[in-house]
Amino acid sequence: MSDFRKLSERVWASPQIDERDVAEASRQGFALIINNRPDGEADDQPAGEVIERAAREAGLDYCAIPITHAGFSRSQVEEMASALESASGPVLAYCRSGTRSTLLWALARSRSGDPAHEVAEAAHAAGYDVSSIRAVMDMFSSASDGR
Repeated sequence: MSDFRKLSERVWASPQIDERDVAEASRQGFALIINNRPDGEADDQPAGEVIERAAREAGLDYCAIPITHAGFSRSQVEEMASALESASGPVLAYCRSGTRSTLLWALARSRSGDPAHEVAEAAHAAGYDVSSIRAVMDMFSSASDGR
């Protein structure tokens, strides 16, 4: 059953998806699926290539930016920001619970200049807590003010 949670007008986060969820994402008009879950994290998770194939067959773009529990790198934040900016329509990002996808989205939006408090409020409204990265979000938001 799909559990797509709205983070913004263009971005939703979700716990692990399967091929049925990809079909539902297509019906709902998503243009891009971002996989933030590394393959092999759990025995019961579909491989990224299965989700990618289903996405492409449904006419959706797909990219993988796997995030381990070790945390986030600047290059992953930049890759997420680039994927969000270049998407031709709504984006669905997923991982095991949707949390890593939401955290990466929050970092990418803050890096792009969105006020950290607004990003945090949007994440909270979707049921996600970004307090663990709030200091980094504030740093990114402050740095982008001087662009």
